Amino acid sequence: MLKPFFSSYIECGTDEAGRGCLAGPVTAAAVILPKDFKNKILNDSKLLNVKSRNNLRKIIVDNALDYAISHICVEKIDEINILNASILAMNQAINQLKLRPEFIIIDGNRFHSENKIPYKCIIKGDSKYMNIAAASIIAKTSRDAYMLELSEDNPCYGWEQNKGYPTKVHREAIKKYGISVHHRKSFKLM
Repeated sequence: MLKPFFSSYIECGTDEAGRGCLAGPVTAAAVILPKDFKNKILNDSKLLNVKSRNNLRKIIVDNALDYAISHICVEKIDEINILNASILAMNQAINQLKLRPEFIIIDGNRFHSENKIPYKCIIKGDSKYMNIAAASIIAKTSRDAYMLELSEDNPCYGWEQNKGYPTKVHREAIKKYGISVHHRKSFKLM
């Protein structure tokens, strides 16, 4: 079972989704769970199926002390690169929280805090700590919903299935139809 990193701080977990996609935003979430929160299913969003992620999203939203979401558009990703866009999304999500965290835990190995809050980067943190796993699920489900909306106006790319990731179907659609305004032009699309 996942655990909190610190039990004596107001701890915020943050993670992103969509970093490796060819299209759509990079999305980050910041989540503060109650210290006594427990859930046996909560884990890294990549290890869960769609139904489990959606069920956990409701549980997280209903129980979190606070959470926030940030989407960074493709134009900004192309301007500042995907790593900086991911860090920007995480900072924006943290800054939107009404409850100010005393400590931040981040999934991954790169971050800088815009607001002088102490933090720790944790590789594979989304499979180790509850707040990061919760952020992983909120970010993934939020971005997936965003891509479903985009797929309605761009059905040829199959985003309702691939969510903008570089699948064979997505790359074949780019070959056939060209790129959309939602594609990251700084990425190797083919």
